[in-house]
Amino acid sequence: MAAAGAKKGAKTDKADNEKPFDYKLKPKKVADDVWCFFGALDKPTKENAGFMANSCYIKTKDGYFLMDSGPSYEFARQAYEAMSKIAKLPVKYVVNSHHHDDHWLGNDFYKKKFNAHIIGPSSINENYKDGDPTRMFKILPKNAIKGTHIIKVDEVPKEKKVIKLGGEEFVVIPMDVKAHTVDDIYLYLPKRKVLFAGDLVMNGRITSNRDGSVMGQIKAINDIKKFDWNVLVPGHGFNTGKDAAKEAELYFKLLKERIMKALEDDVDATEITEKVKLEEFKDKKMYDILNAQNVGYAYDELEMLDDE
Repeated sequence: MAAAGAKKGAKTDKADNEKPFDYKLKPKKVADDVWCFFGALDKPTKENAGFMANSCYIKTKDGYFLMDSGPSYEFARQAYEAMSKIAKLPVKYVVNSHHHDDHWLGNDFYKKKFNAHIIGPSSINENYKDGDPTRMFKILPKNAIKGTHIIKVDEVPKEKKVIKLGGEEFVVIPMDVKAHTVDDIYLYLPKRKVLFAGDLVMNGRITSNRDGSVMGQIKAINDIKKFDWNVLVPGHGFNTGKDAAKEAELYFKLLKERIMKALEDDVDATEITEKVKLEEFKDKKMYDILNAQNVGYAYDELEMLDDE
């Protein structure tokens, strides 16, 4: 028995000593002094190790400002290593766009290495604590999630806030209604005319509205359109051009219109996913996984609205 136990222990040590997962990160320049790491248009898997959201660095003369720190400590470490080849500067601020853990589990790397100031939604502090088995901890391979710790955000913005760093202004904007989640945050750079939308905007794939609101999403996209931007970085997706938000805008517009029509026609909850399919989006990634769910969530929301 002792020999078997020793053998098992040796196996565990080997797993612990496994090389870190290689995210193969290559920053893409999207504007002057702005680089992003673009994640896969997919759900989190062992193969992508949770890298399916976009994480961005903005360079100033005094340091980096980040939008979303990614799905693990190891991801954040490798992202900074890649950015150090461009400029070896400290990370001063990190903004978390919302509480889904593919966007912020890299926070601890930036806190430990730079004592970066972490800005994020209250839902992170209220709903997560270190040791919680979040989605990334359950799915990611051990050599990707190893070393990842959940930490509290330092600041929860309640209204629009302007941060000045290295001659740049960063406008942090919290949503005042539930949209993709209960407390989304987006970021605007007026000098660069760049907007980081978080998951309020996705393109190339279907969103997940499990924690969101159709009406809130429509409001969020309308609010975002009021800003003067030339580049919009979605939370998921590769299109950062002037039409980056059009896909999400159309999706929620049609989702609302078609469900409201179904409610007028007395379509009930058991039939709604057969009646409302949004086939215009059937070629988008994640359609087969998420679209019917979104229709169901939207039906529940808009049915209550219709009853008021």
